[in-house]
Amino acid sequence: MEVIKATDVMAVKIDKFPYKGKLLDVKGISVRWLSKFGDDGHGYPDYGLRLFTAAPGGEIPIHNHFYHQTMYILSGSFECWKFDPQTDRLAEKVVCPAGTSIYIPSMEPHGMRNLSLTEEATFLCCICNVYEEGGAV
Repeated sequence: MEVIKATDVMAVKIDKFPYKGKLLDVKGISVRWLSKFGDDGHGYPDYGLRLFTAAPGGEIPIHNHFYHQTMYILSGSFECWKFDPQTDRLAEKVVCPAGTSIYIPSMEPHGMRNLSLTEEATFLCCICNVYEEGGAV
């Protein structure tokens, strides 16, 4: 068993997220890795729990990743976006207040932003790679 306080974990600012060979600007986002285990071969753990903090108006642009993720909004409200994987056009936009859970399947393009221009917002994010016989999904 490992017990830690989130405040004892260093917050790391995220400046860029890769998407289709480009590095896109991330605005006002930091992450604290609360736990992680394994290696998926792409630089991410097989499992991980992260605490994100979004500054007022903070934004994560369109991106996707191999792992599945579930986010749980702890404080504030986020506008969450789902994009069409073929065209990158906005396919769905949902306001997600505190208490909302969002599941993102592997490789689905998505993004989000803190709706408040005066208050921080936070969410937990659990990532997990799911493997089938013979390799990753």
